[in-house]
Amino acid sequence: MTFYTDCFGNSVRLTTERLEHIRLHPEMVNLGAEIGVVLKEPNVVRRSRTDPYASLFYRFYRATTVGDKWLCVVTKSDAAGAFVVTAYLTDKVKQGEDIWPIQ
Repeated sequence: MTFYTDCFGNSVRLTTERLEHIRLHPEMVNLGAEIGVVLKEPNVVRRSRTDPYASLFYRFYRATTVGDKWLCVVTKSDAAGAFVVTAYLTDKVKQGEDIWPIQ
């Protein structure tokens, strides 16, 4: 298990099982190390529109194996703290309430 600190100062855990799940997607194989960067230095963080306990951290990357994309790291909070649910590349940031950067 790996622990990261997000842009809010929260500890976020990433289990081996979740990392293996993320790496099942070929375009994510070499981006596992970027998960901590996205959590610590996102361009934008949005609250999920469907799950009040989930947050979506986004950082833009140029020239990934599938072109210019946003790397999205989805976290969720429970009684034990925050944890990474998944991470994926996407063309755009999903709609939702901005919670970072703080205006």
